Amino acid sequence: MLPGRDPPSAAVTVRGVLRIGLTGGIGSGKSTVSGLLAARGAVVVDADRIAREVVEPGTPGLAAVAEAFGDDVLADDGSLDRPALAAIVFADADARRRLDGIVHPLVRERATAVAAAAPADAVVVHDVPLLVETGQSNSYDLVLVVEADPETRVARLVQRGLTEDDARARLAVQATDEQRRAVADVVLDNSGTPEDLAAQVDRFWSARVAPVAGEPAGDR
Repeated sequence: MLPGRDPPSAAVTVRGVLRIGLTGGIGSGKSTVSGLLAARGAVVVDADRIAREVVEPGTPGLAAVAEAFGDDVLADDGSLDRPALAAIVFADADARRRLDGIVHPLVRERATAVAAAAPADAVVVHDVPLLVETGQSNSYDLVLVVEADPETRVARLVQRGLTEDDARARLAVQATDEQRRAVADVVLDNSGTPEDLAAQVDRFWSARVAPVAGEPAGDR
């Protein structure tokens, strides 16, 4: 783990809620870290899941996407054809910006509502894949970055069913490791084993979360 900004201020303790921005490039293992934090008792606001919800059939989000990109991005059942949309936006920066302009405001609105419903003393983890790209790093008390070397990430994406070219294209349109580290309070390296990653999460929780959340560092 690499320290970044100063620890959260006393105002966070007074307010009761500790807001953690969790991010990492595709294939880095961010979702695994999200699960480990949830097991610790954190309330997870998953931007990826919300992004899927706001473009479900019948939503204004899906209608806006279809208007912007045409009916070719709709499947036969009226749902979003994600591979068709991905083929458009990953090859065209302007198209990607148009999509972001539709989806990101909807995701932020829903994420704000979910976080607001958390208990007053909660540790709220905002799992945001594009936290750096969308300039949200200053919205959180702590920014936690998960990273892995690019070849490891490509291999993981190929195992999920992407071609190597598609995997590398997706890495290329995201922030670099250097850009994420620049806003990070803590960096977790997920190039090793699952046990290595879990141990890093344990240390992060004990050192940076437990003292602010008011629990003994050894509690789970």
